[in-house]
Amino acid sequence: MARAIWTGTVGFGLVQIPVGLHAAEDTAELEMTLLDRRDFAPVGYERVNKKTGKEVKWQDVVKGYQHDSGKYVVLTERDFQEANVEATRQIDILDFVDLADIDPRYLDRPYYLVPLKAGQKSYALLRETLRRTGKAGIGKVVIRTRQHLAAVLAQGDALLLELLRFKDELRDTKQLDLPSTNLKTLGITPKELSMAERLVEGLVDHFDPDKYEDDYRRDLLRLIQRKVKAGELNQIPETAASKAKPAPAPKQIDLAELLAQSVASAKPVRAANQNQRSARKAKPGGRKAATSEPQKRKSA
Repeated sequence: MARAIWTGTVGFGLVQIPVGLHAAEDTAELEMTLLDRRDFAPVGYERVNKKTGKEVKWQDVVKGYQHDSGKYVVLTERDFQEANVEATRQIDILDFVDLADIDPRYLDRPYYLVPLKAGQKSYALLRETLRRTGKAGIGKVVIRTRQHLAAVLAQGDALLLELLRFKDELRDTKQLDLPSTNLKTLGITPKELSMAERLVEGLVDHFDPDKYEDDYRRDLLRLIQRKVKAGELNQIPETAASKAKPAPAPKQIDLAELLAQSVASAKPVRAANQNQRSARKAKPGGRKAATSEPQKRKSA
C-alpha cells in the first residue's frame, strides 16, 4: 500500500479511530518539461538566492514568515506541529449533516481514510452509520501547514475525507454581473420556461462516470503521437502570423424555436441511452443496479 501522507485519528464523541490519509485523486494532466529552446535541455525549477543569484541546496532552505521588510520569523517542522499538536493529528467531527446540505461550491479535494490496525472495528462502525443515515461528519484537519474544513462520508467500502473550503474562501457573487432572477424583466415567457424544463427532463439519466472521457487529453496525445511519427522531435513549430479577426456581432435568436428544436432532438438521445442501459444489464456480469447508498454531491 502507498505511504499515507498524514496519520492521525478521526474522533466522534469519545470514539477515536486511528487512520492514514491517502489521495483519492489521480490527475490525468499531461506532464510537460520546461526546455531551453536553444538546446532543448530541461530547465527545471531552480532554487536561486535572489540576492546572489546562486543556487541554494535543499538542506539550506528554511521556511520563514515575513514580520517586517527583510525580517523573518523562521519556523521548523516542529513549530508547525507544536502550534497546536492536537489539531495536526486529529479530525474531530463537530457536527453531522445531510449530504444534500453541502453546497457544491465548498467541495475541494477528496482523500481516502484508511484504518490502522487498531481502528478496524470503529472505522467500520462509523462507515456503516454514515451509510445508513445518509449523513456526513463535519470537522477540521491540518494537512502540512494549513487547516481545512472537511467532511467525512461513506463511499463504498471506504471512508472518504472531502476537503471543504471555508466560507471566506468563496467570492461574493455581488461582484459579478449576473442576470436578474425576475424572469419577466428578461423577457423569458412561461412557454420558454416550460420547454426548457421539458428539454432537461428529456435528457435525464443516471449518473454513470464511465460515459464520460477526457477528450482533450486524448486528442492532445494523438497530436503528440502524430508529431513523433512525422519525426518532429527537438523542433520549434513554425507559427504562421494571423491577423486577429473581429468578434462577430451577436445574432438575434428565437429562443422559443431553439428550445422546440432541442426538445425534439433530445427524444432520440434519451431512447439511445435507455437502450444502452438495457444492453448493459442484459450482458452477463454487467453493471449491477445502483444501491440505495447515499452518494456524495460533486461540483461540475
